[in-house]
Amino acid sequence: QVQLVESGGGLVQPGGSLRLSCVFSGHSFSQYAMGWFRQVQGKEREYLVGINYSGSSTEYFAYSVAGRFTISRDNAKNTVYLQMNNLEPEDTAVYYCAASLGVGSPPMNENGYDYWGKGTLVTVSS
Repeated sequence: QVQLVESGGGLVQPGGSLRLSCVFSGHSFSQYAMGWFRQVQGKEREYLVGINYSGSSTEYFAYSVAGRFTISRDNAKNTVYLQMNNLEPEDTAVYYCAASLGVGSPPMNENGYDYWGKGTLVTVSS
């Protein structure tokens, strides 16, 4: 059974950086596109960015994170990362990784993903 476990969240000051990790287990990681989402309390889950199975293609959707967030993956470590720079209080949310079986472009909505992690909380505050 596929499992996704996020880590790396925490409290950071505005302007700071964090790197989130998501470890994949239970199947062949390299057969999955991966995505990062976030959810602010009381709001719908928001797609941020996805990466295809090999790491050769990424799809950024959220304008609010363009130029600040970067997705990457290490298939040898079964891990996908989200590097977050210049964090703002508005980035405070629970961040989720998700996996989508297939070798196409990463889906840009949550309906395209098959498996989800439980999330990691990021709080940006002074």
